[in-house]
Amino acid sequence: MRNEDIPVIRRIPTNREDVFAFAIEGHLNDAALENLYGLLDAAYEGHDEIDLLIRLTGYEGVDWGSAFSESMLSMRAKSLRHLRRYAIVGGPLWIQASVTLMQPFLSIEMRTFEAEDEQEAWKWLDATPNPTMIT
Repeated sequence: MRNEDIPVIRRIPTNREDVFAFAIEGHLNDAALENLYGLLDAAYEGHDEIDLLIRLTGYEGVDWGSAFSESMLSMRAKSLRHLRRYAIVGGPLWIQASVTLMQPFLSIEMRTFEAEDEQEAWKWLDATPNPTMIT
């Protein structure tokens, strides 16, 4: 059972100011999704383009109604204008399948990595997590 005191979305500090990383542990509801897109909006204010790593090793699902609401779709479209590379670590097989399906239609580079291959994801982004600043 997940500890409810731990936020669903936690920022993972990195060694580069234009690389953002988040760990998702739990169920993504409307509030968690708004939080994630708010954090990304703040990143876009400081950088025209960013690289992004999402760690889904504790992912427990998403509220689909929230994920596909008009406001979330608008935020997702905005994100696509600012992302260079997007690495997804862990998560269910359907995420890997959807990335494979969508990649030819997107202007960003996306890759999925198994949880045990997280170091490969960091290498692909030419970044490292900064363990002294974990939030």
